[in-house]
Amino acid sequence: MILFLLAYLGGVLTIISPCILPVLPFVFARADGPFLRSGLPLLLGMALTFAAVATLAAVGGGWAIQANAYGRIAALAVLAAFGLLLLFPSLADRVTRPLVALGGRLSQSADRADHGASSFFASLLLGVATGLLWAPCAGPVLGLVLTGAALQGASAHTSLLLLAYAAGAATSLALALLVGGKVFAAMKRSIGVGERIRKALGVAVLVGVVAIALGLDTGLLTRLSLSGTARFEQGLLDRFHQDDAMSSAAMGKGGQLVEEGRFPSLAGVTEWIGSPPLTPESLRGKVVLVDFWTYSCINCLRSLPYVRAWAEKYRDQGLVVIGVHTPEFAFEKDPANVRKAVGDLGIAYPVAIDNDHGVWRAFRNRYWPAHYFIDGKGRIRYHHFGEGDYAQSERVIQRLLAENGSAVGNAGTVTVSATGAGAAAGQGKARSPETYLGYGKAMRFASPGGLVRDTRHDYAAPASPQRDAWGLAGEWSVGREQASLDAAGGRIVYRFHARDVHLVLGPTRAGRAVRFRVTIDGQAPGADHGADVDPRGNGSVDGQRLYQLVRMQGGTAERTFAIEFLDPGVQAFAFTFG
Repeated sequence: MILFLLAYLGGVLTIISPCILPVLPFVFARADGPFLRSGLPLLLGMALTFAAVATLAAVGGGWAIQANAYGRIAALAVLAAFGLLLLFPSLADRVTRPLVALGGRLSQSADRADHGASSFFASLLLGVATGLLWAPCAGPVLGLVLTGAALQGASAHTSLLLLAYAAGAATSLALALLVGGKVFAAMKRSIGVGERIRKALGVAVLVGVVAIALGLDTGLLTRLSLSGTARFEQGLLDRFHQDDAMSSAAMGKGGQLVEEGRFPSLAGVTEWIGSPPLTPESLRGKVVLVDFWTYSCINCLRSLPYVRAWAEKYRDQGLVVIGVHTPEFAFEKDPANVRKAVGDLGIAYPVAIDNDHGVWRAFRNRYWPAHYFIDGKGRIRYHHFGEGDYAQSERVIQRLLAENGSAVGNAGTVTVSATGAGAAAGQGKARSPETYLGYGKAMRFASPGGLVRDTRHDYAAPASPQRDAWGLAGEWSVGREQASLDAAGGRIVYRFHARDVHLVLGPTRAGRAVRFRVTIDGQAPGADHGADVDPRGNGSVDGQRLYQLVRMQGGTAERTFAIEFLDPGVQAFAFTFG
């Protein structure tokens, strides 16, 4: 219920976001008509269409995006025609004569009480067209909803969450429409400028169509919005989820391990690595640790040395560790990539490939990494989300083994010494946040003009990016998950505050390496180079994985990072910091 409320409030906040500007002319074009026959059906059509299209985009992949592109073209044509009808009354008269018989007037019907049904359906049609064009900023709330939709798959819950977001936006627009309608009516009564208002609205609608056709609704306005409603939305998330830190590890009163549920089915596994298929029934009598991870997740990589150590130390006492690899990015679904990562990372315990998120949903999980501790009777007794608290987690393993009748022996906790990306994060909480480069969850983008979706575009790097802001330079195509470089010489710039800089990268074509060069404040990194870079800053992208590019020897610091790709054909997904 809380998530539905968050989605609704996030939608309400769009009224103060510049991203709503392109659709305002279409909304206010119906402001002088009866709200129930004119404004309400328009907002209803807009909300339902956005929810339907967003649901398809979240769960359907690229084909849905292509389908929506055609829908946007059709919607632009419909609304351009509507703008022309408002601007030229004589044209409207000729066009609407045959439409009266069909009940489909696109103009003037709101002023004629004897055509109420026609007015309703004309407004509903305009609402559907507006919904196809509406591209709200993917701030924290909408990003949470879309991410959950993509991970959980198609469901009524997905559509209802997106509909709640659209309903919130429609609510705030309805209030503006009601107020605007009264203002318009007063102007018409007192000044008699109805025809001028009508023509002005026609011009505004055509300007909106041109702005959307040029991509301003998803470029410049998105960039402006990042510094606006995002803070409000993040505040909402923090307020409603302020107990997440406490719930990341669960334990009963007095440190008792309570039963949190039964061991869910593993039937959703698409492939097993290093083991025949396992089931909760076949594991009865064993203590089981289920580790949800994905191989490009820095938090997973930093917790992995402990999971490996526990698997080795307690294997003979009856502990079974299962790594459930649930992908976040599309390239992580490739079983060959997962098998290579399992070998490179030295994982000897069974790994379940969960490409369809079946096991993820069975556990109702939401985090990478997530550890679930299951006793010999098949009961989940403890869980921990994220990094840290390794000693506590190991003591839980020891207690469950003791309950199961196994002598633990050495009751101390393991000590690990990891290197590279698996090394523990630097001290302090002021690190730069995880930053996605695909427009689906991109934030703090600082290149002039903003992100341009799904189109090749020549970007310019920000001159002086503020802390945690980033930008592109050169010819890139930005998709929902990643930014793809189309020509050699492209750069990514980030003003970071951290000890380590990691970037998830991959070549667009398998087997083709892409050379790059890293600089820190314009200079070669020297001793501050990461594991995948030499002191001169040189490296190459030879596979789809996380690359450690910077490790500051002096600890956490604020610097400007830049990576230049000497060859085209690279995809960049997300920054993480340590």
